[in-house]
Amino acid sequence: MQYKTIALELIRENPALYERLRSSKQLLPAMDAYAIELKDSHEDWKEQLSQANPGTDPSQISSEAMELAAQEIRDRLPCGSQATDANPLSLDAAMSFIRRASPPA
Repeated sequence: MQYKTIALELIRENPALYERLRSSKQLLPAMDAYAIELKDSHEDWKEQLSQANPGTDPSQISSEAMELAAQEIRDRLPCGSQATDANPLSLDAAMSFIRRASPPA
């Protein structure tokens, strides 16, 4: 699974966020962090869906789990409008936002 590629595409869905991360040289670290989050969420969803639907084809479960995990990341991504030139988006701020929005394990 190409989690980094998917994470990058999720960031690119928000051009303002993408450009802000790129111009501040935070795109790669942010992409890596979101890829880790995506992978962890995907694995969690696969486990939950497998237990809820034991006879379902594993590839279907994996696909559904990825859709759910990607939507979670989309929901956690800060809006590009949240950062301004006077208050640029930082990786620490983005990660803090993700941690606050994440349900406890």
